[in-house]
Amino acid sequence: MTKGRSSTAAARARLLATAVFLGAATVSAPFLTPAFAQSFSFSNVVVEGNVRVDPATILSYAGISRGEEVSAAALNDAYQRIANSGLFETVEVVPQGSTLIIRVAEFPIVNIINFEGNRRLKDEELAALVQSQARRVYSPSTAESDAAAIAELYRVQGRMAATVTPKIIRRTDNRVDLVFEVTEGRVVEIERLSFVGNRAFSDRRLRQVLETKQAGFLRTFIRRDTFVAERLELDKKVLTDFYLSRGYIDFQVLDAGAEVSRERDATFVTFTVREGLPYSIGNVTTVSEIEGVDAAEFADVQRIRTGQTYTPLLIDNNITRMENLALKKGLNFVRIEPRITRNDRGQMVNVEFAIVRGERVFVERIDIEGNATTLDQVIRRQFRTVEGDPFNPREIRQSAERIRALGFFSDAQVNAEPGSGPDQVVVNVDVEEQPTGSLSFGLTYSVNSGTGVNVAFSEANFLGRGQRLGLSLNVGTDNQNSSFNFTEPALLGRDLSFSVGAYYRTSDNQNASYDTRNIGFTTGIGFPLGELSNLDLRFRLSEDKISNYDGDSPILIAESDRGALRTVSLGYNYEYDTRVSGLNPNGGILLRFGQDFAGLGGDTEYIETTALALAETRILNEEVTLRAVFEGGAITSLGGNISRVTERYFGNSKIRGFEANGIGPRDLGAADQDALGGNMFAVARFEADFPLGLPEEYGITGGAFLDIGSVWSLDNTAGIGTVDDSFIPRATVGFSVFWTTPIGPLRFNFSHALKKEDYDKEQSFDLTISTQF
Repeated sequence: MTKGRSSTAAARARLLATAVFLGAATVSAPFLTPAFAQSFSFSNVVVEGNVRVDPATILSYAGISRGEEVSAAALNDAYQRIANSGLFETVEVVPQGSTLIIRVAEFPIVNIINFEGNRRLKDEELAALVQSQARRVYSPSTAESDAAAIAELYRVQGRMAATVTPKIIRRTDNRVDLVFEVTEGRVVEIERLSFVGNRAFSDRRLRQVLETKQAGFLRTFIRRDTFVAERLELDKKVLTDFYLSRGYIDFQVLDAGAEVSRERDATFVTFTVREGLPYSIGNVTTVSEIEGVDAAEFADVQRIRTGQTYTPLLIDNNITRMENLALKKGLNFVRIEPRITRNDRGQMVNVEFAIVRGERVFVERIDIEGNATTLDQVIRRQFRTVEGDPFNPREIRQSAERIRALGFFSDAQVNAEPGSGPDQVVVNVDVEEQPTGSLSFGLTYSVNSGTGVNVAFSEANFLGRGQRLGLSLNVGTDNQNSSFNFTEPALLGRDLSFSVGAYYRTSDNQNASYDTRNIGFTTGIGFPLGELSNLDLRFRLSEDKISNYDGDSPILIAESDRGALRTVSLGYNYEYDTRVSGLNPNGGILLRFGQDFAGLGGDTEYIETTALALAETRILNEEVTLRAVFEGGAITSLGGNISRVTERYFGNSKIRGFEANGIGPRDLGAADQDALGGNMFAVARFEADFPLGLPEEYGITGGAFLDIGSVWSLDNTAGIGTVDDSFIPRATVGFSVFWTTPIGPLRFNFSHALKKEDYDKEQSFDLTISTQF
């Protein structure tokens, strides 16, 4: 093999020889012809060695005409122009009397392009990077650039020691094979991620904030533990946001540096920070500098009070409320200007909201680029501003955040530029799309339902319309579950979601002496009621059937004899959640309340009411999370109907420490003593999540819990003395291990029942996929 740079070295040698020849001619010329020593004149120009390139093209690069007097420097310039054209491997410019000979050797044609030594990256991935092409002229500079691009791709994936060398293999007919020899090297992982200058928060807590992670024993699966220099800028930003949201207004990242080990197989990343002190809100005032605008009206819509932790988000949210009020009142070009004064002694920030007149600037147009799949309308509806509206920089920034929150784009930049006039601006949206769909095949496992096979398809941006589509099929040892769901998030272009779904479920489990079949169709709409609240309206048409009951419980015999029952219901669900978009970064609350009214048709008639209240907070430098959950439900039968076992509650997953169908009313007089479920349930769960002292990158934390609750109440116990459906509380305590793995967050529960009934079925160990409320 011959390196691609060898031809360039030969060309430079010939250039040096030509320059020496021309210099010698220049030096000796004064002794021969003093009057004309510095110039040449050629009556003939001959081009030799060219095969594909036309002689006229070469002469055009040379720029020398017959009979024209040229100097030695001009000849050198002609050589440089021909050599720099990138068409020739070697160039010689040789004066011979009145004839100028231009002798060239054309670069060869690339026959094929190969990659050798690459194992981690496929040939197709590397081929997409290179600019060199088969059946095109070989260019050493392009090959070097391609090698650098391949090495950069390896560097981004953490292989900083990777080297790529372009080489050529000479073939006949002036052809070459271009080969990129790759030495991948080892992944350069982050061996230690540390902080200097942090006092309020531990290294462990700050590592949870960063996108970059330390390498642990899951290093085979975790891609974020490889060192990527560009990721440090994102880490600096999220670290700054973390401190600012907690009142540290003077926080700075002084330095974010990385050192590579001598063996170049590990990186040590250190963030040097200056925390400062936390500040809270002091005096809050509102003033108006616009005649006729009452500041008191704007003060009434504020949600800020003295003593709150100062955060930029708190200020922005209140500015947004006041600017929205101005729009409702028809006040255009009104801006809310926050004026901050510090009281360093009291660690307080006094805020004055000034209502001022803004510049008269309009949005001329909104240009969107980079969206090959996503429709323009999906991006445009994230803007509250349209062409012709007054320009509001804050609204544009919030629109950019909404676009990024869609999850459709790996990058989204929104910038405003001057328009066609001084009072016009153009909003440019530049996005880079990313995959939004997934097709998964896998195995599932549950202590209660055994193993199963799962096939699922999901698409978050169906046909580029921002719609969500999901299909799933789960076949287990004891049950089958298939479902379909579709959601349109912006029905009729409004902030109104529309959903439709269907399901088919069957069960044949060991926890009951009967089989069930559930078929259903659901649809609904949802819309926000406020910044933190949402309301969903739903409709359900379903058919539930109990079959193959082989027990002797009079209650279950009567219910199975009724066959398949159809249910038609309307319902609603209200939710208020401050955990994500609220102003307290250390916690929040979640409230849910819903009802379903069955009886508009079909065979059942009842009202089902459910409620949930959750509160959580972080303590001990935010390393421990405390959580309390109160949940309950009630089914009230109407019109002389009685509830069936397919409708009632069993407390499954509500109270830990018991098997599925392990608590609640039970017919003790029956041989199988199957659980009957209850029309009511209530539970209180108290949890604490905390670190176990293991490295954070392992993704393993611990938890403790206390569950207290009960399932009770039946409609059809008359004359059956062996059933006790009264309120009987159960209580369990336990310890949990949370493990964040590539297949999902696993939760291992070890529990012990403090209070139970003799017929309850305990479960001291449980493995589940951890879920969120």
